[in-house]
Amino acid sequence: MPTISMFYGILIKMFFDDHAPPHFHAEYGEYELVITINPIKIIQGDAPKRVKSMVLEWTALHQEE
Repeated sequence: MPTISMFYGILIKMFFDDHAPPHFHAEYGEYELVITINPIKIIQGDAPKRVKSMVLEWTALHQEE
């Protein structure tokens, strides 16, 4: 799965021809989140609160891309 962004040890990965709904994966160490793009929502996984907050903020900033 291609990495499209990296920040503070968080890897954002996305397949562009993946199944619906449009989503991406965020990995931080042993943690993984699956986040839908519209609406922005964590649909799977868990991570520390700080990581979830940063990933959701990143998503909002890049949602239109």
